[in-house]
Amino acid sequence: MMTFQSKAGIFFLCLLIIAFSSINLAVAVPKEQEQDRILALPGQPRVAFSQFSGYVTVNEQHGRALFYWLTESPTSPQNKPLVLWLNGGPGCSSVAYGASEEIGPFRINKTGSSLYLNKYAWNKEASILFLESPAGVGFSYTNTSSDLKTSGDKRTAQDALVFLIRWMSRFPQYKYREFYIAGESYAGHYVPQLAKKIHDYNKNNPQIINLKGFIVGNAVTDSYNDGIGTVTYWWSHSMISDQSYKSILKYCNFTAEETSGKCDDVYSYAVNYEFGNIDQYSIYTPTCTASQNNTVRHMRFKNLHLISGYDPCTENYAEKYYNLPEVQKAMHANVTNIPYKWTACSDVLLKNWKDSAISVLPIYKELIAAGLKIWVFSGDTDSVVPVTATRFSLNHLNLSIRTRWYPWYSGGQVLIY
Repeated sequence: MMTFQSKAGIFFLCLLIIAFSSINLAVAVPKEQEQDRILALPGQPRVAFSQFSGYVTVNEQHGRALFYWLTESPTSPQNKPLVLWLNGGPGCSSVAYGASEEIGPFRINKTGSSLYLNKYAWNKEASILFLESPAGVGFSYTNTSSDLKTSGDKRTAQDALVFLIRWMSRFPQYKYREFYIAGESYAGHYVPQLAKKIHDYNKNNPQIINLKGFIVGNAVTDSYNDGIGTVTYWWSHSMISDQSYKSILKYCNFTAEETSGKCDDVYSYAVNYEFGNIDQYSIYTPTCTASQNNTVRHMRFKNLHLISGYDPCTENYAEKYYNLPEVQKAMHANVTNIPYKWTACSDVLLKNWKDSAISVLPIYKELIAAGLKIWVFSGDTDSVVPVTATRFSLNHLNLSIRTRWYPWYSGGQVLIY
């Protein structure tokens, strides 16, 4: 028969075991993780969530390192999913766009020196991991300059996989956590390609990356359907003439890696002379008159600007803020003194992209069959990778419809975008 004293002794021993377990758990947090903690960003309002940022080396031989920024959920972050966000380009920064214009917790004030809260921030529902990818984008760097002229889809996906595996070692609390990948525009390639890399990796390794699905918006998906869908959008929204529409369809081969001279001529005429001075990413809102670079880029590239609270000059604010020495110090960024300013997009990567898949629809089919959840959304005021392109591409998956088309109401009004 057990006495009260022996029960008390066992209870005390259990308390000691729990206490020592808690100490060991605290010690087990990697030192690198704590070194990456952001105490506060310059001009930042007070927040109730933790932030981390820094570098993960993905290739020692070439010295490639990718920069990340983690904004955890303010409530029960230990129970919330993890979402990796990627912006497109190729060559555009997830810090500039995803974090600072779209789904991140902060917006940058017009002075480019302080921040305010974004009431639509995604980290209310999940911890968000913004990644500047590939090397050469934003603060991400390579010690091998030739890497900047040899980037492409395949290496970008492989480096992102290596990043995640090594990042999980630094943040072991996110191992086996419900995980999603999200992105927009040319990340329509990055996201499913990385999802496939993870899916294939998990077949032969411990599934520390618990991939559940992915989300893409106004996504580059299939060269032919994206091309036809984009030109059709321009014509149907009265952005180009009937003559230009017919000429582009006649002379442009949307599956070819290189375009013909005749195609370039009719395409350039339509964009440079018929569009007028519009914001191609938000055709019904004003342009940024302060912008010094209105260069038109190829329709498959650069990235989408979302509409909510739309300010066409936010890219300028970002380039001011993230070049401040005190901001870079707080974010543990630019530790190697990169010999160029931080920019929202890298023209070097854009102009020298070496491999681009003609279509990612085969990956969709494979991952749908594997049971992954896929959410595709598309705003209807973006003319760069428009909703018509998305609809044409998805129609080729021949999926069955479970729920018929219906209007989406907000505040008693039908949302048009």
